[in-house]
Amino acid sequence: MGASEAIAVTADTSRIEAPTTWKSYLMCAIAAFGGVLFGYDSGYISGVLAMDFFIHQQTGLPLSDSGDDNFVISTPDKTLLVSILSAGTFFGAIIAGDMADWWGRRTTVLMGCVIYAIGVILQVAGDGTQFALFVVGRLVAGCGVGFVSAIIILYMSEIAPKAVRGAVVSGYQFAVTIGLLLGSCVNYATQDMMSTAAFRIPIGLQLLFIVMLAAGIFWLPESPRYYVKKGDLLKAAHSLERVRDQPKDSLFVQEELAEIVANYEYEMSVIPQNGYFSSWANCFKGGLRNPASNLRRTILGTSLQMMQQWTGVNFIFYYGTTFFQQLGTISDAFLISLITTLVNVCSTPLSFYIIEKFGRRQILIVGAAGMVICQFIVAIVGVTDGSNDTAVKSMIAFICIYIFFFATTWGPGAWVLIGEIFPLPIRSRGVALSTASNWLWNCIIAIMTPYITSNSEGGVDLGAKIFFLWGSLCFICFVYAYFLIFETKGLSLEQVDRMMEEVTPRHSAKWVPHSTFAEDMGYSKRNGVPETDHIDEKTTV
Repeated sequence: MGASEAIAVTADTSRIEAPTTWKSYLMCAIAAFGGVLFGYDSGYISGVLAMDFFIHQQTGLPLSDSGDDNFVISTPDKTLLVSILSAGTFFGAIIAGDMADWWGRRTTVLMGCVIYAIGVILQVAGDGTQFALFVVGRLVAGCGVGFVSAIIILYMSEIAPKAVRGAVVSGYQFAVTIGLLLGSCVNYATQDMMSTAAFRIPIGLQLLFIVMLAAGIFWLPESPRYYVKKGDLLKAAHSLERVRDQPKDSLFVQEELAEIVANYEYEMSVIPQNGYFSSWANCFKGGLRNPASNLRRTILGTSLQMMQQWTGVNFIFYYGTTFFQQLGTISDAFLISLITTLVNVCSTPLSFYIIEKFGRRQILIVGAAGMVICQFIVAIVGVTDGSNDTAVKSMIAFICIYIFFFATTWGPGAWVLIGEIFPLPIRSRGVALSTASNWLWNCIIAIMTPYITSNSEGGVDLGAKIFFLWGSLCFICFVYAYFLIFETKGLSLEQVDRMMEEVTPRHSAKWVPHSTFAEDMGYSKRNGVPETDHIDEKTTV
């Protein structure tokens, strides 16, 4: 029996999804917890690299030299320790794109949790003197983070109700900020310990978060769109039943399933799958001049994540403690780093509202403009009067305002969009490539930054002048958002697909759904099947 002959369909664009229930929010909240793993690593590594006992174990320098300018981890070693996780995450995200299509979104996240746990155990097993073991542990943990970070976004985008998808996927970024805050808090509590517990506690605590995420994901259903892609509509209906909290034979479930199937069949008719390598090649098919082509969507997703890294926010979270120490007028750099992280956490929930109220496109434009202003103010003040205590306080204030703009716009917005812009046949790989781009640029910035903020070992100490660089890059983000970002607010994933085919980014906010894929494919007219016909156990695509 064909899928189109067994599912009720609708021409009403408002009926392609069931009403939102508390269960939908709960499922997305559990999945979003994966962001804690990403954020916690970024939060704890900054502090660990500045801990006296960790520096002592890594370098062999006596603790009595603490406070001396030379009592630091070498720039190459610091760069490797930070960037190696991003390198592992890059490859993990790429691999996860295949795993998500072969074994499912849920199973891939669980696999990522296991890999991450192995990496954490390797890091904790050493006492800080085994540099190679610590590096390998972070590489393995990075691979696990790549699995989780790529597929959590994919999974949440596929199960979240369209009316609040931006808000609930933003919950992932909020979880990232919670992880950052937890990492900073734990560092603050253990920084003065004169034993391996100073860094083993922050590292080992990740195991608790891994167990919590794995337990939550194990309870969640598989994505219904994964089952549609695999051709199993019975399991897709059961999954929608749980995700939408509706009986599987309800019209809401049948009509949403019909729209998903119709869109998938349409996309497959345009670009069919002809094997493994062809499925990857499909991500790059189509012309550059066509905004809806797979090539343009892949470039949009990967460049969007690149731009998010170009904002420079991870400079603050990776090397903020070290940077604040170098300013020379701050007595407790750990505390200032904790404050910036707290600003990030408190600001992000505002994005839950504004991303649905004003839309993705508008907040990215405004957010980029706000970051440009703040970055240049910090740079100008630092260059002209950077040794003045009052000037440094104003720099910190504008850094906090800059973080506010990031946390409410580009932080969540980039993650939301990459989960929305890809059609189902290439969605897992498109999201994987976009996430890998994020980690690639994360790695590049992690490698580059120590050499342009330190005058040791061949570095060029830009100091506050580095904010001229971040400000200039944020201006590019502003131009990019204005010309290339689509407005996807309030649309189903299938409607986003149609919108990108019909309008340009600058006119996307005015686009209104005018038909359903199920209607356009003529499903309700095939063989006279009534719209109330239900799915039987033999239904396949």
